[in-house]
Amino acid sequence: MGVRIMTRKIAVLGAGSWGSVLAKVLVDNGHQVNLWTNMQAQADELNNQHTNEHYMPGLVYPEALVTTTDLKAAVDGADAVLFVVPTKVIRLVSQQLVAVLKELKQKPLLIHASKGLELGSHKRISEVILEEVPADLHGGMVVLSGPSHAEEVAKQDITLITAASEDLVAAKLVQELFMNNYLRIYTNQDVIGVETGAAFKNVIAIGAGALHGLGYGDDAKAALMTRGLAEISRLGVAFGADPLTFIGLSGVGDLIVTCTSVHSRNWRAGDQLGQGKSLQEVIDNMGMVIEGINTCKAAYELAQAKGIEMPITEAIYHVLYENKDVKDEIATLMKREGKTELA
Repeated sequence: MGVRIMTRKIAVLGAGSWGSVLAKVLVDNGHQVNLWTNMQAQADELNNQHTNEHYMPGLVYPEALVTTTDLKAAVDGADAVLFVVPTKVIRLVSQQLVAVLKELKQKPLLIHASKGLELGSHKRISEVILEEVPADLHGGMVVLSGPSHAEEVAKQDITLITAASEDLVAAKLVQELFMNNYLRIYTNQDVIGVETGAAFKNVIAIGAGALHGLGYGDDAKAALMTRGLAEISRLGVAFGADPLTFIGLSGVGDLIVTCTSVHSRNWRAGDQLGQGKSLQEVIDNMGMVIEGINTCKAAYELAQAKGIEMPITEAIYHVLYENKDVKDEIATLMKREGKTELA
């Protein structure tokens, strides 16, 4: 572990699996961390038992981690505020944060580690946060993303992710906050590419899970991931992303980990769909947010608006939103007219 410049005070907003594990990493790295949740029972469990059983069964959290339902108390004195809440509440939580920052007269660095697009507006998460939090109330915006399962980071498995910001100094600060002997952070200035890769891989992961549920093997999985990455790149580049980002950690790296692991909610959702369960059954069974479902709708609508060919995304959209049969959609994909690979 490298020498740290100084201990920082960090507010982590969202005590789900990833939020609570990132909070643990920061505490283990020697920082002072306040974890915010809107559920009192969860805060009491984390503070008293140092567990978070619904999200991370069996994990013991450090006693130094302070959890609260009071947003002002969480943010008071924070050098940085890390958002790890579901995409659908990013705007609301940003609005609540603005009120607190105005009262506290603070200007923290903003970080987010959520993956998705806002439903309706199709905006990236950093765009939503920066729309709500004015420049005079923050010290920059950094996206933390890449191939990472909370369950594996909690066990201190080796994990590499990206801190992306147009401001390289801010990205390097986040790199310093999180780096240790099992978590390595790379910097990147392509925020658009990192966020689009993070969001859209969840859609392809639903497809990968569906193939598994139907009994298909490794050839089919490799085909789906490769052509899925082509679709993600095509859409991302249309919005200004650097194509090289998609062969990096937040592109192919995140796609591999999400399309091949039982830890992935999106993969598990697809697996159940492939086995014949209805979408509502899948959602009810999961008990946690499946970001790829909403992101698929956004990706489909963006592709239609931009005139971008995304046949795999369209097929998954048909299954999720038009109640089409998974096997029929696969057959349609396979019968498409022959194409050149690099077009």
